[in-house]
Amino acid sequence: MSQLRPAIILLMVLTLLTGALYPLLTTGLAQWWFPSQANGSLIEQDGAVRGSEQIGQVFNQAGHFWGRPSATGDTPYNALASSGSNLAGSNPALDKAVAERVAALRQANPQAPAAVPVELVTASASGLDPDISPEAAMWQAPRIAAARHLSLQEVQALIARQTERPLLPFIGEETVNVLRLNLALDDLQ
Repeated sequence: MSQLRPAIILLMVLTLLTGALYPLLTTGLAQWWFPSQANGSLIEQDGAVRGSEQIGQVFNQAGHFWGRPSATGDTPYNALASSGSNLAGSNPALDKAVAERVAALRQANPQAPAAVPVELVTASASGLDPDISPEAAMWQAPRIAAARHLSLQEVQALIARQTERPLLPFIGEETVNVLRLNLALDDLQ
């Protein structure tokens, strides 16, 4: 019985500390130091939220860049169902899915080089990846130029402007956010 009172007091103190004070402190600091990221990295255009920088979206029109396939179940890019396909590289279902994606991309992009960039046919580990490589964007550029009646050089220049470079070259790779690229593409017209 003598240990019950200190145990209950310690439980209450630690619950208050770790269950209320620490989350409030970290949330407050995040809102202060990183307000955009703390609120979902939302992209607004003309007063309306168009999406998040951190979650991919479905684009399947010929005049838009397409992102990585999503493996989040019935609804692509569903953040509540974030997961990869969990198919091993030796799984025949993965081979079939990749082959179907390659065929669909080649059909939609007949003027593009035969080698399809790997990220356009494989899902990321989260199934939510919003970025593609500049090479994958350039691979799609002829389709975009034809669908939008733009010159290939205009589309390539837009990709170059939208390419995000890492702070230090040895820390990461260049990426292009598909949503931002498509919004910039829409602004061209």
